[in-house]
Formats: sequence, structure tokens, C-alpha cells
Amino acid sequence: MTDVGIGLMGLAALIALISMRVPIGIALIGVSFTGLWTLMGPRVAWGAMGLIPYQFTSSWILSSIPMFLFLGFISYHTNLTRGMFNAARVWMSGVPGGLAIASIFGSAGFAAVSGSSIACSAAMGRIAIPEMMKHKYHPELATGTVAVAGTIGALIPPSIILILYGVIAQVSITDLFLGGVSAGLLTAVGYVLVVLIRVKLNPSLAPERDGNVTMRDKVLALKDTWPLLLIMIGIFGGLFGGVFTPTEAGAVGAFLACIVAIVTGEMTFDRFFLAARETLTTTAALLIIAIGASLLTRFLALSGAGDYLSSGILSVSSNPVLLMIGIVLVYLLIGMFLEPIGAMLLTLPIILPVVDASGWSLLWFGIVLTKLLEIGMITPPIGMNVFVIKSVVGDLVKTSAIFRGVLWFIVADLILVAILCAFPALVLTLPELLG
Repeated sequence: MTDVGIGLMGLAALIALISMRVPIGIALIGVSFTGLWTLMGPRVAWGAMGLIPYQFTSSWILSSIPMFLFLGFISYHTNLTRGMFNAARVWMSGVPGGLAIASIFGSAGFAAVSGSSIACSAAMGRIAIPEMMKHKYHPELATGTVAVAGTIGALIPPSIILILYGVIAQVSITDLFLGGVSAGLLTAVGYVLVVLIRVKLNPSLAPERDGNVTMRDKVLALKDTWPLLLIMIGIFGGLFGGVFTPTEAGAVGAFLACIVAIVTGEMTFDRFFLAARETLTTTAALLIIAIGASLLTRFLALSGAGDYLSSGILSVSSNPVLLMIGIVLVYLLIGMFLEPIGAMLLTLPIILPVVDASGWSLLWFGIVLTKLLEIGMITPPIGMNVFVIKSVVGDLVKTSAIFRGVLWFIVADLILVAILCAFPALVLTLPELLG
């Protein structure tokens, strides 16, 4: 069997293992190690197992991942996001679907300190859904809105997906963060429009509105937003002001979150320990997957399968529009079955050469890719954000009802992907001005 054949057999084995629910990190490492042994012998395989994990994890930029995760978990467990939602609720009180719109803005605010879609959905689900249900919102609208609003967490910086993509694709993390701001805000606007249109077409989805809120009430509600605003100003002011790097921003943000939580009286030893434990377990899982992806990249490069597949994709069509449509469809399909980081790290060794050969901006593609991966977080059968919301609401709402609730938002997401592909300047302008 040729080296390329061995590489393709390895990919087939990898897909088979993942379909059997073998953890993706273990599957990546196992297939890559076995493939390297077959190609080059045991000495090279064991050498790669010793060298590549060290080379990847020794990247200083990766140290920001546990810090941003810790920042998000601290903010979640100490209820630092509650004031942001309450302020948005008061300001949106007279708007049709105001509570749903408030959950979108609250998610955007939490996204600016968490970097995690799942944490964003869990935090807003615990706060916003009971409030909407109390005001007789339709369960599909209430749960669907919060499930999709959580996906903003991967676009608005800090974003764990963008950090990993930047390390692998060798793209400036700061530029990716700036590009993510535009896409994240456009996503939030798109979701708000969906809520407004749905409630306009069917007012029974959000029947109750509070029209007695005064301007004084709105101003007073803003005072509870200071914990999150202080953290956001500290992170973004220092980051884009050149005071510290994206790597250092995570540590600064985590420190600020701890101080703010202590000042507000929400910090306890149990909450701190829980946030630290979740940070360690999540970081370990991410690094195992990333190490497996690095080993797969080396295996595909040595076998020639990576170049073979990339060339095959490019030969399918010389039309960049058709090529991009094909990539979009592939990621939408993969996103139905794999979690975003695993899907990204699994496919980048093959897709990045295609993007580079097509002359596309790696910065722009990183934002589009992140958007596509986040659509996978809400699509059946394994929409992780949907199941996070299901864990919040319990038996009150069926899983099928939550999936029905996100369908309108998926349509809005696909329209936004088309807009970002048609107008790359929406992503690239801000990094060019401020990067």
C-alpha cells in the first residue's frame, strides 16, 4: 500500500472511531500514532509522541486558554452576569419580545468575558429562561433564543476557538479578536431581528410587556452592570491599548473577576474551587484534542494524504464560490455530529492548504469557520447548546421543542454566513484599522 493509501486508511479509521463515540482526542492520538508507526517505524512514532505534544503545548499563547476559561467560570458561578441581563430586561421592557432580546444582549455581554458558548448558554439559561416563562413566553421562543444566543460566545472576544485557530493557522490573535467583534455584533443584531419578526407575526409568543418602566428605573438598572463592565473595560482597554498582550489579558481578566466577586460578596471558597476544577478539566480536554490534531497533521504530511485531499478539493472546482459552498456544507454536516473544537482541529490540516491556495484571507476564514462551527452547536442531533438548555429547564420543555425554537435562528445564521462570504470587509476592516 502506498503512503497516501495509509494516510487515507488512517482517516477512515478515525471517522469510524469517532462514529463509535470514542473520545475525539483519544481517536486522534491513537490513529496518528499507529499511522506513524506503519509509515516510519516505532522509533519515529514514539519520537513524535514525545516531541509534538511538547512543541504544541509550549506555545506561550496557549496559556491564555485556562485563564479565559477561569474568567468565564468565575463570572458564571459568582453571578456577575445577572446585572447585565436585568439592565437589558428593563431597557427592553416596552419592546415586543423584550425579554428574549434582553437575553441576547446579556449573552453578548457575558461572551465578552467568557469565550465559551456552553458557559454563555448555561449562565443565561439559568437567569433568563425562568424570567421569560414567568411572563408567559412560549417555551420554544424562550429556550431557542437562549440556546442560540450562547453561540455569540465563540465570536466576541475572548474566544477559545479563535485562540486555537490563531495558534494553528499562525494568525494574529488580536486581529482575530477584532474580526470577531464585527461578526459577533452582526450575529446579535440578526438574532434580535428574528425575535422581532417572530413576535410581530405571532404576538402570542411573547404576550406580556411591562409598559410602566420609567427612565429612572432604566438608569437605576445600569448600576448593577458595573461588575461585568469593569472586567470588560479592563480586558479590552488594556488589550487594544497595548498595555498587555492577548496572552496576558486572560490572567488580568481572571484576576479582575476574582476581585469583583469578592467585592460584591459573591465569592466563596466552594465557588472558587468549583471554577478552578472546571477550568482544569476543560483545559486538559482541549489540550488532549489539540495534541491529537498536531499528531494527525504530522501523520498526514508524512503520508502525503493531506496534500492529496487538498489537491482533490481544489480540483473539484476552480470557481471560488462553489468551493466555498462546498466547505460550508462540509462544516455544517460535521457540526451536526462533532463539538466545535474537535471539528476544527480535525479538519484544519486539510482545509488550511485549500484556503491558502485559493488566496483567501486566513483571518477572514477563521471568523467564517468559527461561525459555521457555532451553527453546529444548535443543529440536531448533537447540538450541545440545546442540551445545555435542556439540563437547565429539565422536564418543563422537551428537547424537540428547543430544536424547533432554534430553527429560525439557524436560517438567520446561514444568511449571515453568506453576507460574511460576500463582503469580507465586514470582518477585515476593524483589524486593518486597529490591529
